[in-house]
Amino acid sequence: MTSPFRFFATGADIPVIEDKATVDSLYKKYRWRVILVTTLGYGFAYPLRLAMSIVKKPLLDAEIFTASELGMIGSAFFYVYAVAKLTNGFLADHANIKRFFALGVLISAIMNLFMGWSTILWVWIVLWGLNGWFQGFGAPSGAVGLSNWFSNRERGRYYGIWSTAHSLGEGLTFIVVAPLVSFFGWQAGFWGPGLFGIVTAFGIYTFLVDRPQTLGLPSVADWRNDHAQSDSGDQQEAQETRQLQLSVLKMPAIWVLGLASATMYITRYAVNSWGILYLQEARGFTLIQAGGLIGISTIAALFGSVAYGFISDKLFAARRPPVNLIFALLEVIALLIIFYGPVEYPGLLTAAFILYGFTLSGILASLGGLFAIDISPKKVAGAAMGIIGIFSYIGAGIQEQISGVLIEGGTTLVEGVTVYDFSTVIPFWIGSSIVSLLLASSLWRIRVKA
Repeated sequence: MTSPFRFFATGADIPVIEDKATVDSLYKKYRWRVILVTTLGYGFAYPLRLAMSIVKKPLLDAEIFTASELGMIGSAFFYVYAVAKLTNGFLADHANIKRFFALGVLISAIMNLFMGWSTILWVWIVLWGLNGWFQGFGAPSGAVGLSNWFSNRERGRYYGIWSTAHSLGEGLTFIVVAPLVSFFGWQAGFWGPGLFGIVTAFGIYTFLVDRPQTLGLPSVADWRNDHAQSDSGDQQEAQETRQLQLSVLKMPAIWVLGLASATMYITRYAVNSWGILYLQEARGFTLIQAGGLIGISTIAALFGSVAYGFISDKLFAARRPPVNLIFALLEVIALLIIFYGPVEYPGLLTAAFILYGFTLSGILASLGGLFAIDISPKKVAGAAMGIIGIFSYIGAGIQEQISGVLIEGGTTLVEGVTVYDFSTVIPFWIGSSIVSLLLASSLWRIRVKA
C-alpha cells in the first residue's frame, strides 16, 4: 500500500516477546479488548443502516416517497454494501483494523446526518448508497480481528459473542430510535444515530488494536497450540495473501454458503425493513409498539448467537450443519406463526418473535461468516467474509426491490385511507428461509479438519 493508504496498512511485525508470562498477560488483555470493541462498535454503528426501517410509514403517510421508491432507496444501500463487503473484506486482510473500522463508522455517521436535510429521491439514493459503502468496513474488520486473536477451537464461541452486535444494534434501533421518530419526526431517525455514530467511531479508534504480531506477540495459533490444517504447512505459508484470497473463490462450499446466506438475508431484511410497517398496517400496532415487539426479538437474538456458538463448538465438535438445520427449522415455524398465526393471541405473536430472533441470529452467525471462516485459510478471513457478504447483501437488495413492488401492488384506497396488502409478499419471505435451509443442509459433510 502506498500513500495515502499507508495510514490504513497493518503495522510491521516486531520481535516476539520472550517472557511467556508477559505474552500471556498481554494476550488476555488485548483479546478482551478486541472482542468488546468489535462487538460494541459494530452494534453501536448498526442503527446507522436501519433508520430507513423506522421512518417508512411517516414517509409514506406524508407522501414523500412511495413504497417502490423506498424499495429503490433501500436496495441502493444493499447493492453498494454487497460490493463494499467484498472489496473491503480483501482490504481488511491488509489493514490496521482500528483505523479502517473507525473511518467507516465516522463517514457512515456523516451520511446519516445529511439524510435529514433533503427529500429528493436521487439524493437519498446516492447518500444511502454511500452509507452502504462505509458500513461495509465493519464486518470484515470484525472477522479479521476474530481470526487474528482467537484460535480454531474457540472461534465459534467468540464469533457467537461478536454476532450479538447485530442484535444489539437492531435493538437500539427499534427500541430507542422508534420513540425518537414518534416524538420528533422522521429526521430524528437519522440525526440521532448520526451523532451517536461519531462518538462510536472515536471509541473504536481509541481502544481497538492491530494484529498480535505488531505488538510483539506470537500468532494466536502458536500461543494456543491450535493449528488447523488450513493454518499449517510450508507450501501454504509461502503463498502470498492475495493468492490465498483467490483460492477462496475456487471453493464450491463457499459458493453454496453464499447462496444460503443470500436467501437467509432476504428473510432477515424483509422483517427488519418492512416488519414495522407490517405490524402497523396488518396488526394495528403503533410505531412504538411495533418497534418494541421487534426489539424483543433482538433481545432474544443476543442469546441465540451465543447459544449457537457454544452448542456447535461444545456439543457438535465445531460442526455447524447440524445446528444450522435445527435453528433453521425452528425459525421457519416462528415465521409461520408470525404471519399466519391467530391475531387474537398477542402472547403467541410475542413468543414467535422471540423464537424468530433467537434462531435467526444463530443462523446469521454461521451462514453469515463463521462457517466460511472455519473452512477458509485463516490468513484471509476478511476475503471469506467479503465473498459471503456480497452474496448476502445482493439478496437483501433484491428483497428490498421485490418487496417494495409487491407491497405497492397490493395498495388500495379505502374511504380515503391507504391500505397495504402483504398477502403476496409473505410467501416470498418465508420461502426464502426454506431455500436457505435446503442449501445449508447440502453442506452436511463439510467441516474443519483438525
